[in-house]
Amino acid sequence: MTQHNRAKFRPSGKIQFGIFFQGVNSGTIWKAPESGSQTDFESFRRIAQTAERGLFAAFFLGEGLRLREHLGRPHALDVAGRPDAQTMLAALASVTSNIGLVATQNTTYNDPADLAHRLASLDVLSGGRAAWNVVTTDNAWTGANFRRGGYLDHADRYLHAEAFVETAKGIWDSWEDGAVSSSVSADSWAVPSHARSVHHSGQHYSVDVTPRLPRSAQYRPVLFQAGDSPEGRDFAARQADVIFSAHPKFDDAVEFRADIVSRSLAAGRAANDVQIMPASEFILAASDEEAREKKEWVRSLQIGPQQAVAYLEQFWGRELSAYDPDGPLPEIDPVVEETCETRGSGFHGAKARQLAEQWRAEAKEKGLSIRQFVSSRTARVDSTFTGSYAAVADTLAEYARVGAVDGFNISPWLIPTGLDDIVNHLVPELQERGVYPTEYVGSTLRENLGLATPVRAERNFRLTRSH
Repeated sequence: MTQHNRAKFRPSGKIQFGIFFQGVNSGTIWKAPESGSQTDFESFRRIAQTAERGLFAAFFLGEGLRLREHLGRPHALDVAGRPDAQTMLAALASVTSNIGLVATQNTTYNDPADLAHRLASLDVLSGGRAAWNVVTTDNAWTGANFRRGGYLDHADRYLHAEAFVETAKGIWDSWEDGAVSSSVSADSWAVPSHARSVHHSGQHYSVDVTPRLPRSAQYRPVLFQAGDSPEGRDFAARQADVIFSAHPKFDDAVEFRADIVSRSLAAGRAANDVQIMPASEFILAASDEEAREKKEWVRSLQIGPQQAVAYLEQFWGRELSAYDPDGPLPEIDPVVEETCETRGSGFHGAKARQLAEQWRAEAKEKGLSIRQFVSSRTARVDSTFTGSYAAVADTLAEYARVGAVDGFNISPWLIPTGLDDIVNHLVPELQERGVYPTEYVGSTLRENLGLATPVRAERNFRLTRSH
């Protein structure tokens, strides 16, 4: 961060937590006796209420629009089958009071007027606790689930998303302050011309809508965004309130913060306007040694013999069940040159043959079996905090001191008890260090994140974009 930008940025000295309840994923343990249902409402209720007891800012639901495949079939080892995000969050709104409710929703396969109304509905019904994690998708494989599937060029995904978000903001901005009467003696329920029409004409859709809902207690839903490409970072700097980043390691987080501050200032926003909450995993215990032992147990269930072989099969593109998980990597070459999006974001675009050669050499040099090698590849080294409650609290306090992040979105590896250690032991340690909230400061997500109320845009509500 330049000296000029550093002078403009003000670390809050605090961190907050969110929970990231994933969609289709391989990191959640389902084989342990302690594992609960991945679809029953009780699991969602239990973990959301635990998060709220721990003063978490937000409950974040991931989205999987299509099941990841394995050799052309749905991946049977993945956790899958999440209920619809907005349906689940609406249900959770009735059993929680303060925690934010974040829905991952795709700009490519939704209609802006419809999605804006559904998010506004959640925001109004929850008392101003709704948020939208804005994601883009352009591949035809996912698009095959939709009538419009596969139509969006990769280069256009953020152009399209920005037009979508601007249209949604126009819809949320369209009701005047004080539009709804606060007195039964008023001549009408709403002030005449209380809602302005929103028009958008673009390449992929046209909108001509008069919004149906007044503003919520927090004005409009909070916007999260997770794209990490240069285009994604610029989009976040212009549009997002919070970035769900992939940079939890300290030095990387500091560098990412500097980049986002620079992009935010270039976009005409203040240095502190965009908050950063990286994805993270916590494996904690009373002592560092116990935490290391616990981590080995977690990894053994995340990457068992079946999972280890299946991981290689995703790159090799062929059955490898004849190979011993505790033996060396396969000597045969992959049958694919490059892996595709059907296998998930962690596999998409990988140069399979080149990787196979590199991995065989690395595993041989280090004396690693298939299972040991895959475990080392999937250990979430960059996103895992392992250690005693006190040691991890000290580490996070340093993040808060320099403003490397504003918080962490925690992916629990066990449902529904995966937050218990964090809430019962880590949160009190952080509170003792003065870097974690001791109460919810307000009733809305925007208040609890410390975000300013958006300035109402001076717009003519005719939004025209080329995408």
